[in-house]
Amino acid sequence: MSALPAPSVDVRRAGRRPASRLSWLDSKHSFSLGTHQPDPANTHHGLLLVNNEDLVQPGTGFETHPHRDMEIVTWVLQGSLVHQDSTGHSGVIYPGLAQRMSGGTGILHSEKNDSYRATGEPPTDPVHFVQMWVLPDEAGVAPGYEQLEIDGELLSGGLVTVASGMDRDQGASAIRIRNRHAALHAARLRPGQHVALPEAPYLHLFVARGSVDLEGTGALHQGDAVRFTATGGHRISATGPAEILVWEMHATVAV
Repeated sequence: MSALPAPSVDVRRAGRRPASRLSWLDSKHSFSLGTHQPDPANTHHGLLLVNNEDLVQPGTGFETHPHRDMEIVTWVLQGSLVHQDSTGHSGVIYPGLAQRMSGGTGILHSEKNDSYRATGEPPTDPVHFVQMWVLPDEAGVAPGYEQLEIDGELLSGGLVTVASGMDRDQGASAIRIRNRHAALHAARLRPGQHVALPEAPYLHLFVARGSVDLEGTGALHQGDAVRFTATGGHRISATGPAEILVWEMHATVAV
């Protein structure tokens, strides 16, 4: 096992992210995978390869496209997103409903802001969501899908485990991902509330909504991210209503 780099706290501001803008899509990328201007120095942090913040206009979305050998977690912040895939799963993802799709040997799916198909009412607003990808432990497994309602747990204001492949989280109220070294946590914070980050070789903090104060660093706003290496335990305090996503990772992508 290679030694960890020196401890570091690397703040990445929202405005510096690469973006893909189309008539129907505004997508901001924390990492360069899949963007039009690849940056070999910005392909991942720990096991996290993609952290895209997407805004999709009503009646539009991602047409059917393939994925393989990737664990994909989707977290909706506002609106609803209709999912359909080649394994027969379909449904509407909304705030508080966690979704995981395993690409495995290959899966086709679409994601659209056309919830009228399920609700009978046409969408009038964009859907705002974050999509995150981590590599699985093993390639070539069967594709899969899972979703779980965790809106009630988020009312506590603490960090809630959204998705995990770690042994310690077996049986917990979280969707399962096929990577035993990674877990995703979320918190919805009211002004003045605080949480402590876990300690791990690699952490990725993303401010999905609102503003927070990071102990030892200062103010973070919507879209800002922090990459922690060989450190953790920092206190996050909400300076207004806020929502954060935290990846805890005990390994990194082999390069």
